[in-house]
Amino acid sequence: MPYIGISMINFLLLVLMALTIFGVPLKGSFITLAIGAFLYVISTTGIGLLISAFTRSQVAALTAAAIGTTMPAVQFSGMVTPVSALTGVPAVMGHGFPMTYFLRVSVGTFTKGLGLGDLAGNLGWLCVFVLVLTGLSLVLLRKQEQ
Repeated sequence: MPYIGISMINFLLLVLMALTIFGVPLKGSFITLAIGAFLYVISTTGIGLLISAFTRSQVAALTAAAIGTTMPAVQFSGMVTPVSALTGVPAVMGHGFPMTYFLRVSVGTFTKGLGLGDLAGNLGWLCVFVLVLTGLSLVLLRKQEQ
C-alpha cells in the first residue's frame, strides 16, 4: 500500500531531522523504533480503512478519521496525561488507540535507551491492533463494483 510506504519515508525523515537538526540522541534501538513505527502505520491505516467501510465518500472518511481519532488519541494516549493516571472511560479509551503504545516505543527508544525486549509488550499490542483493524476492515468493506 502506498500509504504505508509514504508514512515510513516520513518516519525516516522525522528521525533524521530529530537526530541532525534538533540534536536529539537516539539512546535505544533504532530497529525497535522502526518496527514500532511500521506496526503503528499499518494499524492507523487499518483505522482509516475501517472508517471507510462506514462512509460513502473519501471526504467523509477523511473528516470522520480526523475528528474521531485525532483529539481522543492526543488526549488519552499519554501525550497530555499519562494513561496510568486515567480512570474509567478515559482509561479504556487510552488503551484503545495504537498511539498509546507507539508513544511508549518512541519515548522508550529515544530517551530511555530501551530495546526490543523492553518494549515487546507494546509492540505486541500494536500487532493486535494491526490484526483486529485490518481484519475488521476486510470483513466490513464492500466489494467495489467492476
